[in-house]
Amino acid sequence: NSVGGQAFWSLGGLFMVDSPEQRRLGIKDNLDLARQDWLGSAQFDRPEDHWPKQWAEAYLQFAAGEMRSWLHSLGMRWFPVVGWAERGGGQAHGHGNSVPRFHVTWGTGPGVVAPFERLMREAISGGLLTLKCRYRVNEIITTNGRASGVRGDILTPSTVERGQSSSRDVENQFELTANCVIVTSGGIGGDPERVRKAWPRDRLGNPPQNMVLGVPAHVDGRGIDIAIAAGGHVINGDRMWHYTEGLRNWNPIWPNHGIRILPGPSSMWFDAEGNRMPSPCLPGFDTLGTLKHILATGHEYSWFILTEKIIRKE
Repeated sequence: NSVGGQAFWSLGGLFMVDSPEQRRLGIKDNLDLARQDWLGSAQFDRPEDHWPKQWAEAYLQFAAGEMRSWLHSLGMRWFPVVGWAERGGGQAHGHGNSVPRFHVTWGTGPGVVAPFERLMREAISGGLLTLKCRYRVNEIITTNGRASGVRGDILTPSTVERGQSSSRDVENQFELTANCVIVTSGGIGGDPERVRKAWPRDRLGNPPQNMVLGVPAHVDGRGIDIAIAAGGHVINGDRMWHYTEGLRNWNPIWPNHGIRILPGPSSMWFDAEGNRMPSPCLPGFDTLGTLKHILATGHEYSWFILTEKIIRKE
């Protein structure tokens, strides 16, 4: 029930460069501009940023090259209006997207997952892939200094719905060997205490005591700890991203389930004391800057004001 991970729960927005959707709307984009925006946002300034820089360049080349045609060949399609997410502070050399690049997939998150799940099922049918559901890794096995497999517990079968907490009762153990071990276990967003522990107080101030969670409880950083125990090098734990437009889900799937609302740019935004949020603390502009501003007020919430007259502009 968890195939696709957090992509399933996402809006399905993809960062693509110089796409037909952009060109149809008269949006002028290119690889150099996208690179300038990305580097302005990332602000790479640490020795451990060597590989993140390589990853960023590889993704930019992909997003400006074969990405759309390849995904299109898999059956993915996109909403004709390109969104302008995280447009930053308005300065050319600063952070944020200087042009709209947020391509929303038809079907949102499930629409992103579907073609890859189909390929996965085909690989399973062809004997190229084996899924080991309910196999909980507790340890990465190392041999002569390199990862050579995993071992852990086989949990009892579960039929809970996607995102809900499942049983952790153990019925057996397992051990698997491999020439290569890749950890794709997610981050720490399902554990508020761990988020607070990693919180960059020097940049964002003190963390809020009340948070709503955009991910299920199993996104608890356990896989990160297992990788570290095996000698893995984990970097940038303090570089985190938190949205300020979270609401508590009235019909939660996981504990403290939060939903992020996507306000239009014409909404009026006020801090907890009723003061208008200053630029660039506007909807869709500067998420981390807005987070820092809200926390600096001494409160953990803000107000969106939207009327029928305002929404007509949207």
